[in-house]
Amino acid sequence: MENMEKFAKKIRLETLKMLLHRGFGHLGGAMSIVETLSVLYSIMDIDSKNPKKKDRDYLVLSKGHGGPSLYAALGLKGFFPLEDLKTLNRNGTKLPSHPDRNLTPGVDVTTGSLGQGISLGAGIAIGLKRDNIDKNVYIILGDGELNEGQCWEAIQFISHFDLNNVTVFIDNNKKQLDGTTDEICKTFDFVEKFKSFGFDSVRVKGDSVEEIHREATRKTKRPKAIVLDTIKGQGIKYFEELKSNHHIRFNDEMKEVLKQEIKKLEKEVC
Repeated sequence: MENMEKFAKKIRLETLKMLLHRGFGHLGGAMSIVETLSVLYSIMDIDSKNPKKKDRDYLVLSKGHGGPSLYAALGLKGFFPLEDLKTLNRNGTKLPSHPDRNLTPGVDVTTGSLGQGISLGAGIAIGLKRDNIDKNVYIILGDGELNEGQCWEAIQFISHFDLNNVTVFIDNNKKQLDGTTDEICKTFDFVEKFKSFGFDSVRVKGDSVEEIHREATRKTKRPKAIVLDTIKGQGIKYFEELKSNHHIRFNDEMKEVLKQEIKKLEKEVC
């Protein structure tokens, strides 16, 4: 647990440094999945020296706007030099605003068009089953993303084909681009909804690596849904309380907050 806690801090630190250097970006949704990425990149069977090997676990970041924290995790795991994080979303970069499997080592699926990632993950999962490869597919969805009907078609497909090599994480940070999820389209109870689709479904604290790890590694005979109770901008009070925190262009006050948070995290991970 201690290692994963420290790894989460490193991911948050590198993400903040990257976004401050760029001057803007998807901070809110990147911060709310940091602990989940810390757990996944601690348990997944992957190889930074051979990122395309067939017999590996797969991660689908369906909410592609969380890309900055994914890039931070990949850089820390050695898929590319950490120095590359400074090229986020610049011309010619390997690190575009949303993940691209053809550009970034370690990215398994190109995402960004919300609602599509879980369908791609379902395809990978059934392919692994048919090839008798005993590996897992982890899919991170946004709560607002689940407004998309395509998600629920894929969820039904995963359950119908008993794809127990699938674990879906729902980043339930209660906000999306244009407001709160309840304002835009009420979500109701994700745990109960996934249960009704045949998933083994639970809710955890989205900032607890211990709870996330416990459920992510728990064996089941059915596909799993882990509902992450998170806060958009998680881990940084200023940005947690900011009303519009999906994509932020940093003003001077925000830059100063980021600098202070970076200093604090640097001390904690030393």
